[in-house]
Amino acid sequence: MNTFINVAPYYALAAAILGLVFAAYKFFWVKAKPEGSPLMADISAKIRKGAMAYLKRQYKTVAIFFAVMVVILAVMASQGMLTWFVPFAFLSGGIFSGLSGFAGMKIATYANSRTANGAKDGLNKGLKIAFSSGTVMGLTVVGLGLLDISVWFLILRSMLSDPNEIMSAMLTFGMGASSMALFARVGGGIFTKAADVGADLVGKVEAGIPEDDPRNPAVIADNVGDNVGDVAGMGADLYESYVGSVISAGALAASAGLGFAGILVPMLIAAIGIVSSVIGTFFVSTKEGASQKNLLASLRRGTYISSFLSAIGAGALVYILLPDYTGVFWAVISGLVAGVLIGFFTEYYTSDSYKPTRALSKSSETGSATIIIDGLALGMLSTAIPVIIVAVSVLISYFVSGGAESFAMGLYGVGISAVGMLSTLGITLATDAYGPVADNAGGIAEMSGLDAEVRERTDALDSLGNTTAATGKGFAIGSAALTALALIVSYTDEITAMGGALDLRLTQPAVLIGLFVGAMLPFLFSAYTMKAVGRAAQKIVVEVRRQFKEIAGLMEGKAEADYETCVDICTKSSLGEMILPAALGIIAPILVGLILGPNGVVGMLAGALVSGFVVAVMMANSGGAWDNAKKYIEAGNFGGKGSENHKAAVVGDTVGDPFKDTSGPSVNILIKLLTMVSIVFAGLVVKFNLIDLITGLFK
Repeated sequence: MNTFINVAPYYALAAAILGLVFAAYKFFWVKAKPEGSPLMADISAKIRKGAMAYLKRQYKTVAIFFAVMVVILAVMASQGMLTWFVPFAFLSGGIFSGLSGFAGMKIATYANSRTANGAKDGLNKGLKIAFSSGTVMGLTVVGLGLLDISVWFLILRSMLSDPNEIMSAMLTFGMGASSMALFARVGGGIFTKAADVGADLVGKVEAGIPEDDPRNPAVIADNVGDNVGDVAGMGADLYESYVGSVISAGALAASAGLGFAGILVPMLIAAIGIVSSVIGTFFVSTKEGASQKNLLASLRRGTYISSFLSAIGAGALVYILLPDYTGVFWAVISGLVAGVLIGFFTEYYTSDSYKPTRALSKSSETGSATIIIDGLALGMLSTAIPVIIVAVSVLISYFVSGGAESFAMGLYGVGISAVGMLSTLGITLATDAYGPVADNAGGIAEMSGLDAEVRERTDALDSLGNTTAATGKGFAIGSAALTALALIVSYTDEITAMGGALDLRLTQPAVLIGLFVGAMLPFLFSAYTMKAVGRAAQKIVVEVRRQFKEIAGLMEGKAEADYETCVDICTKSSLGEMILPAALGIIAPILVGLILGPNGVVGMLAGALVSGFVVAVMMANSGGAWDNAKKYIEAGNFGGKGSENHKAAVVGDTVGDPFKDTSGPSVNILIKLLTMVSIVFAGLVVKFNLIDLITGLFK
């Protein structure tokens, strides 16, 4: 057993390298495909140039924040509040998170024209190219995540002997990943939705020209936004979720006294998941003329096979490493099943293959107001099932892992269920990242004047992408809830280890105030991000109207729009607007801690987790349903393109854009970042807080 425990981290390292090598193979496989006509290649190059320019400027902006934080963490380490590993772990987490998004965006901007060109030969060829680009993204995220975890574990194990010390240090590099993810998601989300909303309001609603029409000055910015928001932002986001679930489960294993065997279980489950995801990618294909249900089934086939293989591997692993706690295996299964169920019900509420979205399309018959009302109601209604699924998963995971006898073992089971849910992230993320590529492919097909048959195929792939994107967001939000719950427990352990006192009764004033503040934070954060999209979109609307009015021959197709100005407006707006929402996630837990102490922080974390989970699900599902309701009408239902129903649906989709692609997906990062920051600054809060001072004065 000891021999296996000693070499096991190297197995995790090998699996990480396998994932990265396979991602590299898929990258060059996609890049070898023909781009199509010179016009298609030129459009793709413009999108790629805009996306790269944005990322360079974003990374320069974020680098300033990371430099300041490293200095702060170094000062805290010099005062004995942290170990000296923390500043470096924080930096590595941020770099790897950003690198995950960069790699995904790089392949997505190469795959868009190649997908459109492949769709000329058939639906399956277009699907294969788009999905392969998503595979690069998915396996890069999990490969880099497990590489970071396994390397840090090997370094720390060679220098420290106490499992609790090792995991305490590793928890903090999650703060770097979370910080980078929030900047990437918020900044990218503001960019993509400002361009999308501006392009739709002026182009489709006011001017009555088709989506992705080359006459629209915001069309390139819209396609750039798909990559910087839905690809680069999402990659950084899910890297952070993946890493957070593994290290939080490892920290709970150390607290439960399971030693290195318990810590290695989540790492090796992640390793098995990478291998299973690679195998699952070979089973994704479809037939010509496939319906949305057929296309969804082809993607599900790969995901289900990966999940089945992961479950078998996890069972063997738990039997070897934790023979006295084999019930932990059922916690893994609980997480896997919960992830699949959340994905299915998200699909049910957002896909136009099912009743809710079709009914939403019908509500467009009475105008924009009714489709907005019904879309909001659909999103609110859709929160019930995910909450029940997560609640049941927590209960099952807690008790099957031995929670009735040992509270610590039950919590470890909850942490392991989050790892189980994310174990097949390699292929689950591939189905999500495929969507923006298909969306870009449709835009390139429209702008380059490809046959209507090709556009029908890219539209089918794009509609599927909307559903898989919504499913992926539901999956990410569900895993975020379980991971955040595990991290809250890690925070309480950290406070106790530092000699802090906790009184977590609901009637305790600090806890109660913390709950209110925490429940408010996701709403405040969402307000900031929604208003940021609105302000940036207004600038795009003004610019597009100006170009339509001032560029002679633009509407007749005799002159070219000034695309670069719209890209530049979106870039400047998003980088400026992302600062305040991102700062909220870092400043709020420190302020609450310094005022209300550790008890208030726990209340805040619990309140943010509960309200944030529900708000994120509602926004993601409302936005996804509005988008697919519009596409269902565009397919020829309820009057088709250009009808009054279609105009109403476009307004609904415009409202839903910041819901599903900016605020909603960013909230799940917020609830984890709040916890990560709280853990890192736990030592400061224990030593200095206003509530202890006031209590002392009144004694």
